[in-house]
Amino acid sequence: MSADTPRWQQLREQTEGVSVAELDDLWGRLRPARAEDILGEWRGDAFQTGHPLCRALPKSGWYGKTFHALDDAKPLICRAEDGTLFSNVELGGGEATLWNIEFRGEVTATMVYDGRAVFDHFKWLDDTTLMGIMNGRPELVLAGGEYFYFLLERV
Repeated sequence: MSADTPRWQQLREQTEGVSVAELDDLWGRLRPARAEDILGEWRGDAFQTGHPLCRALPKSGWYGKTFHALDDAKPLICRAEDGTLFSNVELGGGEATLWNIEFRGEVTATMVYDGRAVFDHFKWLDDTTLMGIMNGRPELVLAGGEYFYFLLERV
């Protein structure tokens, strides 16, 4: 890997053991996203921290997220066995909306799930890539006290 490769890309390519502390440090240095600026289709990937969702989402066929409008967000776009993409409303407990909400002292684009007390906060890694942190009721999102960290690339 080139020394010029951004650290977030290096972390993305790690197959295990990504440090939550390093992801938190990275998050703190990123530019907040605004809800109205992230509309569109996004391909998802997880930072491999060992969080249970790092294993569960690939098993579900998770592809990414689609934000049609502020009041029309699809949090769990999955790939069916036949290759088609669909919004998995059963897995997500419904769909979602986009808001600008304070998280860790900054206002960021935030996807609010309709059926669960879960919030995905977003900041820019680069012009076409977002970093996300899943937040919400601890019993729904925390594993060993740690959040789920992921990224989205604009399709």
